[in-house]
Amino acid sequence: MFPLIKELLNSEPDSRSICVKGWVRTKREMKNLVFVEVNDGSCFKGIQCTFDTSTGLDAGTKAALAELSTGAAVEVSGKLVPSPAEGQAVEVAAASLLIVGAAPAETYPLQKKRHSLEFLREIAHLRARTNTFGAVARVRNRLAIAVHEFFQSNHFQYVHTPIITGSDAEGAGALFQVTTLDLAALAKSGKAPDYSKDFFGKWTGLAVTGQLEVESYAEALSRVYTFGPTFRAENSNTTRHLAEFWMIEPEAAFFRLEDNMALAEDFLKYLFSAVLKDCAEDLAFFDAHIEKGIIETLQSVASSKFSHITYTDAIAELEKGGPFEFKPYWGCDIQTEHERFLSEKVAGGPVIVTDYPKEIKAFYMKQNSDGKTVRAMDVLVPRLGEIIGGSEREENYDRLEKRMQELKFNIADYQWYLDLRKYGSVPHSGFGLGFERLIQYVTGMVNIRDVIPFPRAPGQVEF
Repeated sequence: MFPLIKELLNSEPDSRSICVKGWVRTKREMKNLVFVEVNDGSCFKGIQCTFDTSTGLDAGTKAALAELSTGAAVEVSGKLVPSPAEGQAVEVAAASLLIVGAAPAETYPLQKKRHSLEFLREIAHLRARTNTFGAVARVRNRLAIAVHEFFQSNHFQYVHTPIITGSDAEGAGALFQVTTLDLAALAKSGKAPDYSKDFFGKWTGLAVTGQLEVESYAEALSRVYTFGPTFRAENSNTTRHLAEFWMIEPEAAFFRLEDNMALAEDFLKYLFSAVLKDCAEDLAFFDAHIEKGIIETLQSVASSKFSHITYTDAIAELEKGGPFEFKPYWGCDIQTEHERFLSEKVAGGPVIVTDYPKEIKAFYMKQNSDGKTVRAMDVLVPRLGEIIGGSEREENYDRLEKRMQELKFNIADYQWYLDLRKYGSVPHSGFGLGFERLIQYVTGMVNIRDVIPFPRAPGQVEF
């Protein structure tokens, strides 16, 4: 197996024969030397391949060098030698060049210049070849692996929850419909759809969360998590919303809210420590070119003890602060500007807000004895605001059913979920972390469409 550039850059320059395979970033000529930088995406840096045209290169290599342009896929054979240039310990003393796939300069859209992120969104199939999106991809990969590392090392079982659902777990009513009915024929006939004749025999949609299903496995396997795609049919054409995104949702039996808070804190610290250690070059790029201070912020959160504050006390702090665009008051849904104020000004670091009013939280959250608040938690971090939302779940059958009736749920659709409170019910807790939001925080990328390979948003389903 041929070595990746990441391996070569960490190797000793022992003059062994090697073959570099990748894509051309730059070509420079100087007297009898031609410098070709090749990158294969395995790391941020490319490797310099130096061709000495005075040493009798073969005709095929000379012709390839003359034709070579940015973006071409190449194979370069030569020896790994010490590099006289600054910033690199090794380079390739190249002997031969083969163009595997040409990239004609007159049509290849990624030339050697800075391209806007808006332009790169239009060529999402090629943008991973740029410094920015290559770095995003590597950070995304490392964080995904770190998610599994953390939960597996803490004895959580990975559960695959369904993508197709018959209920709206969040009560938001923003589901994409899944159907095999002939909608065009129905429209012509003017008849209402008969979902009993649909594939599943009832109305179905794409899941907005895997939480309800993963709860059932928590009450069998104790500690579980799901990590997969979820969907929201919100017509929100903003930098913060996607129609398809990934969610991380752990759930643990016998966990009270305090256990859930500790788990969330340990989880974030593990993720940030992993990416700081293993994606140092990529983070240095983001810190220098995307948003200053990212590394310092991540280091601070990873080493901080998270503060705790109740929603009621948080509102009191907000009422003393400001000015805010949205006036804070008890019962309001805390806005991003409020979240940042609490983490950056009040707590001076990460803070967990608990015990929210039940009216602004989901039906499944356990109610406190005051009858007004629920055992919810939101983890707020500087520079972003909320990064994790979770709660202790209501494990009492009667209280959960009553809450669902208050919200006018179709109880029949959730009977299986209520059954969990009938047979061996236990206290349990969990939280959700939007994976793309996490990547935004780590990289400083402003638009959420730039941290997922192929974004899905209103009017956008290309690639």
